[in-house]
Amino acid sequence: MAIDARGIGSAFVCVGRPAAAANCKKGTLCRRSLRVAKEREFALAKGADVVQDELPYCSHEDLPMPAQTLNAPALDGVVLRPMTAADLLLAHALTAELRWPHRLADWVQVFAHAAGIVAERDGELVGTALRWRWGDRHATIGLVIVSPACQGRRLGHRLMNALLEELEDCTVLLHATAEGRGLYERLGFVRTGELRQHQGVAQPAPLIALPTGWRLRPAGQSEAASLQALDAAARGMPRDALIADLLAASDACVVLDHDNAPRGFAMLRRFGRGHVIGPVVAPDSEGAKALISHLAGMNAGNFTRIDIDFASGLAEWLESIGLLRVDAPTTMVRGAPLARAPDGPALFAIVTQAVG
Repeated sequence: MAIDARGIGSAFVCVGRPAAAANCKKGTLCRRSLRVAKEREFALAKGADVVQDELPYCSHEDLPMPAQTLNAPALDGVVLRPMTAADLLLAHALTAELRWPHRLADWVQVFAHAAGIVAERDGELVGTALRWRWGDRHATIGLVIVSPACQGRRLGHRLMNALLEELEDCTVLLHATAEGRGLYERLGFVRTGELRQHQGVAQPAPLIALPTGWRLRPAGQSEAASLQALDAAARGMPRDALIADLLAASDACVVLDHDNAPRGFAMLRRFGRGHVIGPVVAPDSEGAKALISHLAGMNAGNFTRIDIDFASGLAEWLESIGLLRVDAPTTMVRGAPLARAPDGPALFAIVTQAVG
């Protein structure tokens, strides 16, 4: 498995080393996840890739998880409970063990909008799963991770069932690895498309010529409402708090205007090993190219990542500007299809594979 290429929260991946799995088979608990966190507790603050941005923690007091599923140990001694901000260091250790690119700051930012579940065995964190509610009818699921100490015990299934109990009336979106796709199909998810993860050192990109009346301009902090409306129309679910947070934290946000009315936008944000471009919302592929080209040029010479909808047709063009394809997760939905107006804006690049 190409571990380095799966670092944005693709759902259900197992972490760790064969030795840890062997310990589990002997009936003893592997404590590697806790050991990694303890050993790296102070090193985390030193690494350039794990700077802890001043992003808000969420108490989650208003986001309870279903009590009937949690705090009930199974025969293997694993207990599920609500995730709290105090779990983020150990959760980050799981992704670090996998060599995923998430910084601790990346966990903090997505958790601010999430409710999650952790799995514990003998006090050790051995699994995570997060969900994001977008309005009354929509949700996304991601960062479903199981330690090797509990592989083969249906823990991924238990984590997913706990998340889904309160989402029966929702359309639920996730992005699955090849390893996790079978689990999600058994839980009622159906394939609706594919992503293409592209990354590399961005090269200066030729600017895309725009028709008369169209232009690019920097976004202002006061126009969050316009960007939120564009994102909701393109994604098919309202994510106002997320878009406002990303706008405030982004290194750059550029808007595609037509006759002085916003028709699309894209953000360049700090993430993992470098920067990520996303979301990208545009009326068509040429508008998306114009937005991406502008931001890639701003970040030329630096590590840049973008996760696109494969149906966008942008894959070959992205490779021409130095962003090579490294992964292809499956987009899956349970419930009613996501609605998007045929003549409305489209989502060409997502925020992350976890959030959608």
